[in-house]
Amino acid sequence: MINNYSPHMLKTYQNCPKKFYFQFIEHINMPKSSSPFEKGKKIHALANYNLQGIKIDKLENTLTDTEKNIWNLLLGNEYFNKECYKSEFSLSCKINKFWIGGRIDAIVRDFNRYYILDYKTGSEPNNAQYDFQTMIYLLCIDKYLKNYETLSFVYINLKDNKNLVINFDNNIKQEYEEKIIKTCTLIDKDKVFKCNKEHCNTCEYKKICK
Repeated sequence: MINNYSPHMLKTYQNCPKKFYFQFIEHINMPKSSSPFEKGKKIHALANYNLQGIKIDKLENTLTDTEKNIWNLLLGNEYFNKECYKSEFSLSCKINKFWIGGRIDAIVRDFNRYYILDYKTGSEPNNAQYDFQTMIYLLCIDKYLKNYETLSFVYINLKDNKNLVINFDNNIKQEYEEKIIKTCTLIDKDKVFKCNKEHCNTCEYKKICK
């Protein structure tokens, strides 16, 4: 029984139910290289400290030239310079009988217009409007804020120096809820968790998957 579904969990199930079973039902953790994620972790940490008003000059001196360029792009981003409402915080909400949630990079505002920020040192997801991260974060913040003028999700692509803005309204809210409920229900009723063989070559569980 899953108590709270994260975007990563739903993406994993969508890509391969068997991998979901190993990772989130059996809780089998397989070693993975963390090196591709180190750059992103540094930028996220600096962004969080900066938004909270913490001095970061000593941390900035530890950045490589590539990391400094990425960091300067974020510092100059129009959305990153809006008023910080919250930074690096976990949030969950209930949709139908399912709890969903995740950890949000930041939410900023311009008067009563709110923007969920997600910093990407790689590319934003394909079909980002219907990515589970987009859907879950917008649904959670919608319930959390309750009263706002507008709400948007902004993928800040620091690789290509561009923003992808996804606006939220009641029509898309209903569509998101239906998609989330459908996927969570599939997981809840799944007794087999079949392997999707399309991803076997890159799956860390391939040695134990039969």
